[in-house]
Amino acid sequence: MNYFLDVLKNKYALFNGRARRAEYWYFTLFNVIISFALGFLAGMVKMPWLATIYSLAVLIPGIAVAIRRMHDVGKSGWFILIPIYNLILAVTEGTRGPNEYGEDPKGALQSGPVEQY
Repeated sequence: MNYFLDVLKNKYALFNGRARRAEYWYFTLFNVIISFALGFLAGMVKMPWLATIYSLAVLIPGIAVAIRRMHDVGKSGWFILIPIYNLILAVTEGTRGPNEYGEDPKGALQSGPVEQY
């Protein structure tokens, strides 16, 4: 849930930089869960605009996190428009170390084992 809230609070319309797989997929997971819950609730109380407002509110951050995910694998954000290939890229591990879109979001987590003397 922290990834979802971080995208909404701190990276709402941030299209540059990189997004880890966890950030992208957790945002997607919670977005789908909330969308279904709001859709169900909106249908029960006869207020279909409720789900529409939520969908419009998360449209920009959803596109932004998808573009940042493409950047993490070293591709342009335009690759989100290619149906199957963007899904393959979304599950692919990101480029280790910095690439043309920014620093590695995993940072020190991905550097090798620490030698102890």
